Amino acid sequence: MIEFLRNGEKRTLLFLAVSLPALIVSFFNLGRLPVDAAWLAIVLCGIPIIKEAVIGLITKFDIKADVLVSMALIASVITGEIFAAGEVAFIMTIGAYLEERTVAKARAGIESLVHMTPTAARVIKEGRESIIPASEVMAGDILRVLPGETVAVDGVIIKGQTSIDQSVMTGESLPADKGEGDEVSSGTVNLFGSFDMKAEKVGEDSSFQRLVKLVESADAGKTKIVGLADRFATWIVVIALLSALITWAVTGEIIRSVTILVVFCPCALVLATPTAIMAAIGNVSKYGILVREGDALERLSKVKRVAFDKTGTITCGKLKVSRIKGTDAVTEEALLNMAAALELRSEHPLGKAILEHYKMYGKGSLAEATEFRSFAGKGVSGLYEGKPAFAGNEVLMEENGIQLPEKLKDEAKAAKENGSTVIYLAGKDTAAGFIALADTLRPGIEDVVGRVHNTGIETALLTGDEKRAGLSMGKKAGIREIHTQCLPEDKLAMIKDYERAGEAICMIGDGVNDAPALKAAYVGIAMGGIGSDIATQAADLVFIRDDIKELPHLLKLSKQMMRTIHINLAASMLLNFIAIALAITGVLSPVVGALVHNAGSVAVITNSAFLLRWRKEKN
Repeated sequence: MIEFLRNGEKRTLLFLAVSLPALIVSFFNLGRLPVDAAWLAIVLCGIPIIKEAVIGLITKFDIKADVLVSMALIASVITGEIFAAGEVAFIMTIGAYLEERTVAKARAGIESLVHMTPTAARVIKEGRESIIPASEVMAGDILRVLPGETVAVDGVIIKGQTSIDQSVMTGESLPADKGEGDEVSSGTVNLFGSFDMKAEKVGEDSSFQRLVKLVESADAGKTKIVGLADRFATWIVVIALLSALITWAVTGEIIRSVTILVVFCPCALVLATPTAIMAAIGNVSKYGILVREGDALERLSKVKRVAFDKTGTITCGKLKVSRIKGTDAVTEEALLNMAAALELRSEHPLGKAILEHYKMYGKGSLAEATEFRSFAGKGVSGLYEGKPAFAGNEVLMEENGIQLPEKLKDEAKAAKENGSTVIYLAGKDTAAGFIALADTLRPGIEDVVGRVHNTGIETALLTGDEKRAGLSMGKKAGIREIHTQCLPEDKLAMIKDYERAGEAICMIGDGVNDAPALKAAYVGIAMGGIGSDIATQAADLVFIRDDIKELPHLLKLSKQMMRTIHINLAASMLLNFIAIALAITGVLSPVVGALVHNAGSVAVITNSAFLLRWRKEKN
């Protein structure tokens, strides 16, 4: 039990679990207890608040909402309003707990990223191979990377050819073909061929370690929004105390001064923001949106630009066949059958996409190609219907003496300019055609982007993809500003450039490479379905259903929420000042003052509740 109470989170949950039924018993006066049950909430939730307020005043002279709450607690107890005191303590404790949980979740994302750091490397010294910790690799060491292994440090390939999954760094949906002289980055994954590389940037200088640092620094640099109640706390404390002291000095009636402190209880003020936020969170949760940071919706209302990642965000993140083009002598059906037969044993994402297409649209039984061979970074070959056949890029065609007709190359070039990847098909010495594959835009993304523009918010695309694919997809989606070939540090730099120019920016992404930008952006939103855990932990909000069609509603709701908060604040402050004036003149007694105070809280909660069902546009 002692260990349980030492755990701050568990202790707070226990205190809240005990206080809630105690307040219910107190409110309905159940059981005719000798002592008001709300005292439990005051002792368990109120005393820690008073303690923090006293420590803050003594050590830092820091006047925040907890000073106001402490005054309200003490004044309510003095006047016998025990339930009001317990109610305030309970509400404030819930707010503090949610804030602590938010900080813990933010740290979890960084810890998950650290756990992904490569731990071992295969070093070649004097012709002998040995495995050592990645932290011990020195610049100039020769490393061997086998299929399926993670690259431990940054370097240059000196022997071999392969395909590298760089999604952790660039977010690209396609693996990158690499050969001698090409650079490889730590944290990326070797898919097929083995290769030897020379280490260049090691330890904290490597790409993956820089990515970890970017996330940590972005997290530390993000300014936290100060609660609205805390912003006005100093002035309200001064006004409340002066009003109470002057009234006591002028009238000589202590009861009037106590009544002023009771009606000045900031319950409605404290409730103005969290009740609206909670109602807005309840609203967006119905549309599959998770709010991880308590003030995320408040920040979202001030956003001037939305920046999208491409792969997995505005696109589906999955390659599909976009075009099949055979030569005059080869039909589309025959070309698809040939490609599927050659790719049947391939592990490459392009080959798998062709097989998926064949399963959906192919006709007849599939005859597997024999004598299958895979050429890293080039393609595959085999015997199809007893004859040599090839599927791959132009390099594979040239190496096997296959001439590609100019007309076919022109059509392939047009497909590439639209963001597609092209696989040529050929027999022993004759081209048969090509199959183009591309990531596809999410259904309705053009409409989503258009509705974002209608709210007065600008858009940008930040993608690690090469220029043609990025420009093609960005223009199709209707995004106005497009940046391609962006590494994590590039995305982070652009986010900071936008914000230095006075544009609060919202970043939407799904991959590990988006984590620094998600952390640094004024608001970060992650794709929860196919998005990485790192991106989800780095973000303020998450689209659980992996669909951004509700983005316009989210943006509009955030603005409506802020309007509700401002109305709540104005109404609660007006009510407080009217009540103070009546308390000073003796019209209000402490009991009636407590009723007025509770009426203000009820009004604020009721107004906030309208946000639960608010929606400006139809589904």
